[in-house]
Amino acid sequence: MADIYGILKKYYGYTFFRRGQEKIIRNILDGNDICAVMPTGAGKSICYQIPAIAFDGITIVVSPLISLMQDQVRSLISMGIRAAYLNSSLTLRQMDMAIRNAKKGLYKIIYVAPERLKTDSFADFAANNNISLIAVDEAHCISQWGHDFRPSYMEISDFVSMLPKRPVIAAFTATATERVKRDIKKYLGLNSPYTVTTGFDRENLYFGTYKPIDKMKFILDYVSSHKENSGIIYCSTRRGVDTVADMLSENGYSALPYHAGMTDGERAFNQGEFIYDRAKIIVATSAFGMGINKPNVRYVIHNNMPQNMEEYYQQAGRAGRDGEPSDCILLYSGKDVKINEFLIKNSSKNQSLSENERNVHIKSELEKLKMMTFYSTSKTVCLRKRILGYFGESFIPPCGNCSICRRESRDSYSHIVFKSGTDKRPLVDEILLERLNKKRKTLALAAGVPDFAILGDSALKEIAAYCPQSIAQLSKISGMSELKIRRYGYEFLNVVKEYNNKHCVRS
Repeated sequence: MADIYGILKKYYGYTFFRRGQEKIIRNILDGNDICAVMPTGAGKSICYQIPAIAFDGITIVVSPLISLMQDQVRSLISMGIRAAYLNSSLTLRQMDMAIRNAKKGLYKIIYVAPERLKTDSFADFAANNNISLIAVDEAHCISQWGHDFRPSYMEISDFVSMLPKRPVIAAFTATATERVKRDIKKYLGLNSPYTVTTGFDRENLYFGTYKPIDKMKFILDYVSSHKENSGIIYCSTRRGVDTVADMLSENGYSALPYHAGMTDGERAFNQGEFIYDRAKIIVATSAFGMGINKPNVRYVIHNNMPQNMEEYYQQAGRAGRDGEPSDCILLYSGKDVKINEFLIKNSSKNQSLSENERNVHIKSELEKLKMMTFYSTSKTVCLRKRILGYFGESFIPPCGNCSICRRESRDSYSHIVFKSGTDKRPLVDEILLERLNKKRKTLALAAGVPDFAILGDSALKEIAAYCPQSIAQLSKISGMSELKIRRYGYEFLNVVKEYNNKHCVRS
């Protein structure tokens, strides 16, 4: 049996798994299919990457998200794991080279868009190589009742049937109703899969709903108290995105827009500026965020109410993926309901449905909108209880980390203290942390990667709290993998040693 804890520490720098991860990994290694519902930030990628490292053959990861593929492959390569992606961002020459390398067995993990599975070159590669695992990310896309149906996902089972040996199939999604889970199992042809929902609660996230008189003033006040933090602000329309982005820019904040009315080049540039922390704020429609692996987003603000809880929780969950305290703020107004009702009734999605199926679908979506409205207008019921209840989990309030449990007014924001939940480390030496941050930024610029790719915020805070004096002590910091220690260990140790150690708090 593979030493999964050894792999976890060697490549990821962690000594423990998050909830649900170990059982999923062990089931995959035992040859069992998987249907896993894990919220954004719960660590889905580790669940298939560790088996991929342990298996003799190749793992194919099916994803519709170019940005996710690029982020994941870059991260894997930085950890010393051979990986590649195949999608429309590659030229024909690059695609041919990647396929040739794949046939030579140069990659352990290959990310591929579902549309590429049945191309002649990829089918030929897959039919003549040992495919141990197929991981299907965003698996809800296979269901017409999911919130992001992709017809190309229906062809995954056909691709599997073409292979000389059936690999393990592991399906992952952040949100799925019982109906969607049934579709995932059916259309992917999962064999008696190990099915798990790891739990939707994200304790590090603060949830707040407010009905301000002036949303622009609310946003400006909030951002002014979070100047050093990265954040996403969602708006329901392109016009709303441009208005909020312009307002923030005019007030001196590095905010960039992202919506479908921009060119591919403009969107890619703005996304890159945000990922690399050159722009602190991205203002976007729902088109932004899927597959964005940016762990240090400290707040997500919804300027308008989304249509359903699945969409809201997936977008809000992009905050605090590194486990650090982060805020999820929803700004509500009465017209949000009418706008969403109009969009649902006039949506062009699911055109393949019959008239009767379409009416059933609209009724279902309107019911979801009603639940979203209950959440947005809640005055007495804990917001965390409402979220978890929607996804079928019980929760006994108070949570102590939402606007209801903190007894904050929904109609006024003048007295609100804009501060994320309390960090369990007030032991962090802030001066040392600042110096470590500067070192991390220098290393990131030299390597051409985002700051968090060098070392996460949590690991940096641990170093600033415990002041390790040796490589052995540094290796105990969560997130310090063997490769990171070899590449950057002495860089960070030197910062600690150069600092006046009498100011450091030791454990």
